[in-house]
Amino acid sequence: MSSPEKSSGVRLVQVTADREGQRLDNFLSAQLKGLPRSALYRIIRTGQVRINGKRSKPASRLEAGDMVRIPPARTREGNQAFISERVCNQVRAAVLFEDPDLLVINKPSGMAVHPGSGLPWGLIDVVRQNYPGEYFELAHRLDRETSGCLVLARNGKSLSHLTNLFRDGAVQKHYLCLLDGRMDEASIKVDAALKKVQVGAERQMVVSEDGKAALTHFHLLQAYADCSYAEAQLLTGRTHQIRVHALHMGMPLAGDEKYASRESVDRWKARGLQRTFLHAQRLSFAALSGEKLEFNAPLPGPLKAVLDELEG
Repeated sequence: MSSPEKSSGVRLVQVTADREGQRLDNFLSAQLKGLPRSALYRIIRTGQVRINGKRSKPASRLEAGDMVRIPPARTREGNQAFISERVCNQVRAAVLFEDPDLLVINKPSGMAVHPGSGLPWGLIDVVRQNYPGEYFELAHRLDRETSGCLVLARNGKSLSHLTNLFRDGAVQKHYLCLLDGRMDEASIKVDAALKKVQVGAERQMVVSEDGKAALTHFHLLQAYADCSYAEAQLLTGRTHQIRVHALHMGMPLAGDEKYASRESVDRWKARGLQRTFLHAQRLSFAALSGEKLEFNAPLPGPLKAVLDELEG
């Protein structure tokens, strides 16, 4: 039997202090439970959702006291996505740190951070199921294929603090990656602006002079016959930045089905790599108290096995 539907009229909702810093799309998702993510983005894109009377983007950050216009929307009650206990336990076991302000998780590869694009749930939903009734918001994002350190805020003050740190480049972000090609130097800085373009049915990032500034510092850790194990330090935080900058150097990430060639992906699959070799290994930043925090996520077993095979 189909779930009952409901519709509501236009509402003006004032943003409370505990929601300050939250993205508009996440705020709206909480207000319109059961609304498909695609429909949520559509009503934002068409200007039906407004902040203080102005059209806004899904990533717009809210401030306490903002008035958000929420249009009539048909939702389905009781359509909460099913998340298995196995997945819940997997995320529980991946917790690296928690206190009243933060939750840091070693995100598994293959798990999206939020629902969308046909995915009924994301890691944020698993966390909320593991901690029923508690406040959790993503402080940043990781690609679905990328594993490693992911930070969530546990209150509005922490979210605002973390959002400002990530925006201002005050978070040190270090990734481990395997480049399909040999680095000629021990250290390479890639300073190349990025922009989003439509390629067929999907969107991709490309290097473009009229894009947004992007800077990545690659440090060689180990050279192999036809590839390079490296640390990538993100000095900006653009979508797919490491992946596109690696491609720009002529050395796409091993296993990257979006940006590497089919021949490259197939070659790495034959060598045992079934995912993009990219892992968010280390994050460091200042806590609300001013204390310096650093978090490390060990390289996952399947990636370590690829390196062991290269050593052999």
